[in-house]
Amino acid sequence: MTVTSEKEKQLARQGRLVALVIAGTLVLWIASLFIGRAIGLDPRFAFLFDMAALAALFWALVVGLQIWRKRR
Repeated sequence: MTVTSEKEKQLARQGRLVALVIAGTLVLWIASLFIGRAIGLDPRFAFLFDMAALAALFWALVVGLQIWRKRR
């Protein structure tokens, strides 16, 4: 295989990872909010879940931008 083909495969793998992180984060975030409300968790835990989701989405944004820059 050529170097370009390997590079494209690596970028595709990173893209799939970013997509999974985004989808998983949103599903877990929404589930945690519903479950937290249902069992009566303190609102500060909801804030903690929000911050964790924002951190994961920020990571996905940074990696997505790196992928975009490598493909240019």
